[in-house]
Amino acid sequence: MKYKILFATAVSAVMLASCGSNTDDYRKDESSAGKTTSASVEPVIAEKKSQEKKDLTQLSKESCGYGQGTQTDTENRTVGALDFNARYGDLDACAIDEDSDKITLTFDQGYENGYTSKILDTLKAKKVRAVFFLLQDYAEKNPELVQRMIDEGHTVGNHSVHHYSMPGLGQADCEEEIMGFHRYMQENYGCEMTLFRPPMGEFSEFSLGVTSNCGYKTVMWSFAYADWDVNNQPDKQQSLEKLVNAAHPGAIYLLHSVSETNADILGEMIDGIREQGFEFN
Repeated sequence: MKYKILFATAVSAVMLASCGSNTDDYRKDESSAGKTTSASVEPVIAEKKSQEKKDLTQLSKESCGYGQGTQTDTENRTVGALDFNARYGDLDACAIDEDSDKITLTFDQGYENGYTSKILDTLKAKKVRAVFFLLQDYAEKNPELVQRMIDEGHTVGNHSVHHYSMPGLGQADCEEEIMGFHRYMQENYGCEMTLFRPPMGEFSEFSLGVTSNCGYKTVMWSFAYADWDVNNQPDKQQSLEKLVNAAHPGAIYLLHSVSETNADILGEMIDGIREQGFEFN
């Protein structure tokens, strides 16, 4: 099956969500194992390189809500993701991998809905590694799945302890949301996490700086779609076409593992994107 990439012809105002607002409704719906480490496995997304601590006193605490928008450039890259990189790259944050042509699949794991094993089976069969952003509650309740992610070479990312809005927290609480879960994964899985996705895509310059000072790189996304509502799952064929048509160099896909549609079409999606000449991490 052939798919046609749809390029936008107009490039005007960048679709990065304005500070103080939430533009992606789906973000509101997220709500002991062996000590095997995947430290020897090359990370799916490059770890943060900066070792210098950020001066937090110079950073704004104004809350921002991220959305990649719909406008694309001539390479089908979402303009909002590129703009996010330009604005916040110095704070060790990215929404698209501009240093690679490969595509990265990321899954937000707020709770288990019975589809993660199938997703892992497909990724293994297709030889694709992904990033799974976990909440601490997920890691506590699903040790077998988390250990499997690690054993099969996937990257486990930090999605915080409680799924609080990071810009609404003081420095100490912000640090604890990140490092509390960090310590849990070290102690229970021997896993050293380095990637963080802020709950609900909400951030401030200050929270990005705190995240960087905790030794983490913030990872947003350059494509996401309405896959989160388990009671209103999108049509599989329409979703497949949408996902394949969105492919672009350095893409970071945000998918939700609670989605039956995602679990069912993942293999075809990977094949369709590869048919366009792209490869995955």
